[in-house]
Amino acid sequence: MKIISFISAALLTLSIVNSQQAHAWGQTGHRVTGQIAEVYLSENAKVAIESILDNESLAEISTYPDEMRSSPSHFWQKVAGPFHYVTVPEGKTYSELQTPPQGDSFSALSMYKKVLQNTESSRAQKQLALKMIVHIIGDLHQPLHAGNGTDRGGNDFKLSFFRKDSNLHGVWDSGLIDQKQLSFSEWTAFLLPKISNEQVKAWNTADPLVYIQESIEIRDTIYPSENDLSWQYLYDHTPTVKLRLQQAGVRIAAYLNNIYR
Repeated sequence: MKIISFISAALLTLSIVNSQQAHAWGQTGHRVTGQIAEVYLSENAKVAIESILDNESLAEISTYPDEMRSSPSHFWQKVAGPFHYVTVPEGKTYSELQTPPQGDSFSALSMYKKVLQNTESSRAQKQLALKMIVHIIGDLHQPLHAGNGTDRGGNDFKLSFFRKDSNLHGVWDSGLIDQKQLSFSEWTAFLLPKISNEQVKAWNTADPLVYIQESIEIRDTIYPSENDLSWQYLYDHTPTVKLRLQQAGVRIAAYLNNIYR
């Protein structure tokens, strides 16, 4: 199938439904995952990516899908929203469910992988596909982007974080990260040396079902019993934030290395 026909068919069947309207990890977190991923790319992946991008790093492109949310184009307003998350009810696994008609993170990754693998794809199509893949894998490592379907991935769970009104999703997107007052390059400088060779081997999977299941298991442990969060919640969950940023970076590279074997 020609790539234009493939994308056209996808666009006809996808429409935004109940978008969670959230940006996983915020700009800082996504850039951390992109910068970590650069270190673990294979030579084949590096060459392919260099031919696709316009002198951009993975850190730079990692935030592109969030930055385009205000674009008036049909794709960004009516199609791309559901690509940022999956919905898995409590007690279920993603494999037990049917992909929603509007698509989700899992189906989007599969679609954009095919775009990169298709020799008939244009450079512009490959650019979009690469930017979406880097972003979506980051999204899937934020536990609340594997929402349970009851509260829009924690967006409806209102709370106070360090005396400011927020919600649980916002706390995990950026609150826990921004509270440290570090730039994305500082975060990366702190996290990257702590990734061991053994961890790289253990995390080196291109299977999104693994990312999703891990997030589901974490998701079910991070709902607080109170609505006024500060230092204790930060202390309890910062190790998980660090782990997921590290894993997301390694997995972005693993996914791209698998495409460009």
